[in-house]
Amino acid sequence: MSLEVKRIDYSDETDARSLVYLLDAYAQDPMGGGHALGTEVKENLAHELLKLPHAFSIIAYVDSKPVGLINCFEAFSTFACKPLVNIHDLMVLEEYRGQGISQKMLIKVEEIAREKQCCKITIEVLSKNENAKASYSKYGFSNYQLDTKMGHALFWEKEIV
Repeated sequence: MSLEVKRIDYSDETDARSLVYLLDAYAQDPMGGGHALGTEVKENLAHELLKLPHAFSIIAYVDSKPVGLINCFEAFSTFACKPLVNIHDLMVLEEYRGQGISQKMLIKVEEIAREKQCCKITIEVLSKNENAKASYSKYGFSNYQLDTKMGHALFWEKEIV
């Protein structure tokens, strides 16, 4: 098995096609919502990400087949007064899980975060996604909390339609 982990070039046709393929597979998984990406998303995702200087993605290829993806966005920690990286999506195709691919992709994300002098990497995870939580814990992620008496942070959303 030949594993390549690299930063996606959104302007490269192969990388762009692989990005959409993997994100669509993730979207169709129950942990990604269980619904395929819309046509407009599939047609425009790489182009729109290319416009965002604070976006970057990591892809894993096994024997030249795209099998894993991480989409990241730079943000800013006001408490640390430094940039941070938020992992918005992390996925590995089901048949490739358990082989350490996510750990190798996380190493690449951390390399980039260190180059950018970020203070931390953040990630969201579904409370019942035990495999992902175990993988993230193994890499060093944990619940975010400022004061144990106040509990840990929750990720909420309000959809704008």
